[in-house]
Formats: sequence, C-alpha cells, structure tokens
Amino acid sequence: MEKFYVTTPIYYVNDKPHIGHAYTTILADVLARYHRLLDVPTYFLTGTDEHGQKVQQAAEKNGITPQQQCDQTVVRFQELWDKLEITNDKFIRTTDEDHKKVVQDILQELFDKDLIYKDEYKGHYCVPCERFYTEKDLVEGCCPECNREVQEIIESNYFFRMSQYQDWLINYINENPKFIQPDHRRNETLGFLKQPLGDLCVSRPKSRLAWGIELPFDEDYVTYVWFDALINYISGIGYKKDEEEFKKWWPCSTHLIGKDILTTHTVYWPTMMKAMGIEMPESIFAHGWWLVGRDKMSKSVGNVVNPMDMCEQYGVDAFRYFLMAEMTLGHDASFTEEVFVTRYNSDLANDLGNMLNRVNKMIFKQFDGKIPAVTVEAGDEEKELQKATLEAVTAMKESIPTMKLDSGIASIMTAVRAGNRYMEQKAPWTLAKEGKMDELALVLYTAAESLRIISGLLSPTMPQKMAEMRAALGVPADKIEADVEKLSHWGVLEAGAELAPIKALFQRIDTKKVQKEAPKKKKQQPKAENVVELIDIEDFGKVQLKTAKVLEAEPVEGADRILKLQLEVGQEKRQIIAGIAKFYTPEQLIGKMIIIVANLKPAEIRGVKSHGMLLAAKKKKKLTLVTVDAEEFPTGASVG
Repeated sequence: MEKFYVTTPIYYVNDKPHIGHAYTTILADVLARYHRLLDVPTYFLTGTDEHGQKVQQAAEKNGITPQQQCDQTVVRFQELWDKLEITNDKFIRTTDEDHKKVVQDILQELFDKDLIYKDEYKGHYCVPCERFYTEKDLVEGCCPECNREVQEIIESNYFFRMSQYQDWLINYINENPKFIQPDHRRNETLGFLKQPLGDLCVSRPKSRLAWGIELPFDEDYVTYVWFDALINYISGIGYKKDEEEFKKWWPCSTHLIGKDILTTHTVYWPTMMKAMGIEMPESIFAHGWWLVGRDKMSKSVGNVVNPMDMCEQYGVDAFRYFLMAEMTLGHDASFTEEVFVTRYNSDLANDLGNMLNRVNKMIFKQFDGKIPAVTVEAGDEEKELQKATLEAVTAMKESIPTMKLDSGIASIMTAVRAGNRYMEQKAPWTLAKEGKMDELALVLYTAAESLRIISGLLSPTMPQKMAEMRAALGVPADKIEADVEKLSHWGVLEAGAELAPIKALFQRIDTKKVQKEAPKKKKQQPKAENVVELIDIEDFGKVQLKTAKVLEAEPVEGADRILKLQLEVGQEKRQIIAGIAKFYTPEQLIGKMIIIVANLKPAEIRGVKSHGMLLAAKKKKKLTLVTVDAEEFPTGASVG
C-alpha cells in the first residue's frame, strides 16, 4: 500500500459529542495507528461542520452569535479527542477561511459550466437533517431519516445538475463493488437510485438562513450545508491550494461514516466529484449505530452515553477496547454498562491483566526483575503458544483491509487465553518451589514473548496501556512503540532486559456495585413513553398469551393517550389499561378479538387497575393491534 488516507464525518457543533462521534473517531484512529505500524504513509482527517440551520438555531437559543456557538462547542470535540488519544493529522473547521475559499471556487467553477442553475423550488424541509424531501420520500408526512415533522417551503434557489449523473453513478457502483461497503449498504444506495434522481438544491436564501458560506455569484444566498461539508475531504488536504499535497493523499482510502448519512456520501458526494473532475475515493464505509439496549440513543429519552463519563470511570483505553471489540463493522451494536463491565472483566482484567501480572511478578521474584536467559529447548507446549500468538498476528493483519477489527481482536484474545492455559499447564510456581530454574526460565520467557507480541497487536486500540505493558516486559524505553516488523518474529525479548514493576494493569470492576448503581442511573433518566412493552427472551417461556374480546372501551379521565378496556377472557371478565387512544377510538375497539398477556401482575395506571397487557405492532407513528378472527377462535384461547 502506497498510502492510507482516512476521514471521519465532520461533526455538527450544535451540541456536545456522544458515543457515536467517539466511535467513528476512535475507529479512524485505530486504523491510522495500524497503518503507521505497517510503515504506510498515513493521513487522518477529522473536524467539525459549523454552518447551517441547526447551528444558527442553537446559537439563537443560547443567546450568542453562530461563530461564538462554533467556537464554544468545537472545544468539546477537541478536548474529547485529546482525552481519547486521537492522533488526527488535521482538525478541519468549515469556518476556516481556506476551506470557505475552496468551496466558493468550486461553486463558481460549476456555475460557469452551467452545472448550477437558479429555479423556484417547492419541497419539504427537515431542519435537523438539513435536507429537502419530495412528497414520496416522506413517511407518514415526516422525515424518512429522523421521523420529525418537516416544513413545506416554496422559494427560489440554486441547483446542482445532479440528475444528469444518475446512470453514470449506477454503473460506477456496479463496476466498483468495493466503492460502497459493506455490501448491504451498496445495495441500499442502488435501491435509492432506482427512482429518478432529482437535482440538488445547493443554496439557502439569507432571508431564511444567514449562517453559511456566501455564494460567489449571488450575495443573497449561502451554500447548502452538505455541499459545504463534503468538500472538507479535499480542502483538508490541499485541493486548489497545494496540488502536490493533494495528489499525495487523494484518492481517499476510506471515508468512515454512520449509516444515517449514506445517501449524502454515496449519491451527493460522488456526483459532486464527477462534476469537479476528480477521482473517486477508494471506499466509503458505513458502520452501524450504537444502541442502548434495543433502543437508538436519543436526548429526549435520556439514554445518550457520554464518552467522557465512561473514560473517567473506567479509563480511556478500556473504553476504546470495548468499542472496537464489541461492534461488528456494518451492523448495529448494543451498549449497556453491564455489557461493558462483563467484557472488561473477562478480556482485560481476568485474561490479559492476569497473565501479565503472573509473568511480571514471577520474573521479579525469581530472576531479580530481568528477562531470564533460555538454556533448554522449547517443547510442544511452548511451540503451541508460539503458534497461537503468531496466528493472531496474521489474523490481525488480515482484519484491517477487510474492516473486521472485532474478528482480529477476538483472535488476539484467543492467544491471550492460550497463554493463560499454558501457565496453568506448566505451573511455574511449582517449578520455582522444586528449584527447576532452567525450565522456569523457559516458561516465563515464552509467556513474556507472547505478551510482547500481543501488546504490539493491541497498541493501536489501547496505546497507553500497551506501552505500560511493554515496559513491564522489559522492552527498552527508546523502543516502547510497537515495531510491526518484530511482531512476526519470535524471540525478540533480550535476556537481562530489566522489567518495570507494575500493579494490576486493569483493576477488576465490582459487578455487584455496578448492578446496585444501575437502578439509580435509570431512575435519573427521563422515562420514554412506550405503548408496547418488551419482554426479555429468557422470560418468554413464562408468558401466557390468550385471546380476549373487547366488550367496552372508554377514555381515562385526565389522560388523552389511555383507554380503559373491559374484556371477556373465557369465563373471566378483565379490565386493561392501554396507551392506544391516539390510534383507536373506543367505538373502533368494541367487538375486536385481541391478544393479551394474561399472567402479568396487576398494575395501577392513573389510579385505575390494569390486569394484563394487549399486544400491538408499532412502526414510527403508526400502531396496529394484533388481532385474530373472532369467528374462528373463542375468547380465552391460548396463543403460542
């Protein structure tokens, strides 16, 4: 590989960063660090998106100017990146003067080529997403991306002739399967392109939005925030300023994005580049979302994970490790503190930390803190650990270009567990008691050499902790950075090298304390209003589902979302309270045969007793009851 250029999306400065921002940036950092270990020239770009309506509204809400809003909020990202040990080569801000000039130069070029024109536009605008949608794009009248209400706008604007590149883009994606990754995201973009592609509105009138880069050919308009933001990927490496630098790094090796901005990056951006006459990036990789349990993070629900809090409580490197090990790239992953603690204790405290502690302490005790010289030949057990360790090197190298970091990390932990098994098999503490010092030296050297290689493999993920680990293994201070060439070779540790004493590398977390604190944390969070409750899979066998007929239905006084239902369940009459008043009138429910959870403990809702829970399906703002044919089944029939 001649070079590696990786980018993150640039982040909005309307609010503080969360785990989603941290994940993408740590992922880019890990990839950049791995390529540097491979001695590949590497450039890593990240930054902030500082124009647009969301920023202007945040500034108005805070009673400051948009520039002040940007200057105050950008610090939160920069401080977090420092805390997370991010090694970006440049942090770009779209309010940088050189970036704004590049955007204006590109706009003028496209305007001069008649690729930008003025026209009147009528459309539906989503402020949070800062995007226009046609009527057919909307889902029940709401934004298809964030499900919020949209504004209908009629105004004159400038448009980029994006539609003329539709056939070219479809062909390019089909002919370059690695261009959009993973495969299901490529198919998603191709599915989007089956519909006629419209032209892209690239301006906003100053009368509605003043905060943006002014169009070079019309001072009454500013640039659409996405057109402005996407250009950062080339303005950040010298486009139209330093052509030699630009040619050195372009095309981009990997644009890392979240799946929610797939269309802007795989439709808008390629057509813009085609119009500019620049080469396409090698890959656009869309990763999944971090969910909290089963739910998407939301400020309104109060389940947003603050990465700064996690780092303060558990340490930066442990947080980095969890994010890289837990998510399979391209798919969603679930974040809960319990899952974090379980993996931390298992992988880091028990397996990796335990092995290092044993080796370090025994070398200090038996060999005066110096790597022992090996004078006997390695046996089958030693060769088996060597094989497992070097296989992890191969697996990790293969995981980087295929974007399977979690798989690569799993192979490293397999080698760590092999090391712990080796220590149990060889029982060095027994060898020490029996005075078998030559054999003891072999065992401790073998385990230490395995840990040296493992520390190098994990150093891009946990840079500080792995530097501490190498020091604890006698790696000289001037060679503390992992040397990838030496990771594939066995026997690099030098006899006589002095180890640094080390306490527990990863202190075990008290799970009982975490479990005790969890209810308090949940209590502090605003409770989401859920019509349909979720049942854990392990409890499913206890659930008793039955058919029930609605005999009566009426509103509950003082509660506009809740209905009180009187049901017939076999020979029994029941009362259930259900939050379905927005979806059904009482008259619509009479006579329906529904399905209920019949063995729930009674609950009191708004002072009214509820004996069970009905089943319903919900998607976005639509809900429908799960029903059965009343003529086919009696009430009280078992379901499941």
